[in-house]
Amino acid sequence: MSRPYLTGLLGGSFNPAHGGHRRITLFAADALGLDETWWLVSPGNPLKPQDDMGSLKARLRSAERQARRAPIVPSAIELDLDTRYTVDTLRKLVRRYPRRRFVWLMGADNLAQFHLWRGWRRIARTMPIAVIARPGYDAAAMTSPAMAWLRRYIVPAASIRKRGQWSAPALVLLRFDPDHRSATAIRRAHAGWAAALLKPDQDAPVRDRLTFRSIRTWEDA
Repeated sequence: MSRPYLTGLLGGSFNPAHGGHRRITLFAADALGLDETWWLVSPGNPLKPQDDMGSLKARLRSAERQARRAPIVPSAIELDLDTRYTVDTLRKLVRRYPRRRFVWLMGADNLAQFHLWRGWRRIARTMPIAVIARPGYDAAAMTSPAMAWLRRYIVPAASIRKRGQWSAPALVLLRFDPDHRSATAIRRAHAGWAAALLKPDQDAPVRDRLTFRSIRTWEDA
């Protein structure tokens, strides 16, 4: 029996994607022994204001640029899955790709508000969660309502690397050298980033790599 293909999932608006996303992804992949990471570029984050949100096409394009020459696959597969909330997306991904083992990746800023997510306990029971430290958020994350529940399930990163010897809920805390880059700062410095990325194919449809590749291709990789 072949070993399970270990895939990280990093969700977010990627508004825009930047080098910090790439850096934490590669760090987590090395720490957890991931074969690949999918960036789930959200069509719309229910917990974020939409006024300053670039189009999905522009955000996906920025993610594709940052993922070049790395085991990272940017995806807008939630369009195909017809999901808006993470709990529904993860449930459908697990069903669609039964031969993969998934790990949900998120920053400490997300752990601090994880208890506000729809079905957050179901998310934790669906797959292991790896939390990556972020400057200024660690204290709030460690004292959050979600952490009070998840604390009993903390496991070392090595347990994920062993593949198949863990189950969910499982929480891995990853220490990481501070990376102060942020999408907010990029938008403030480059207000026209989205329009610049879409030239000259402004009207081209969104094409998603996970949606347009066959399931068989992925499972036989």
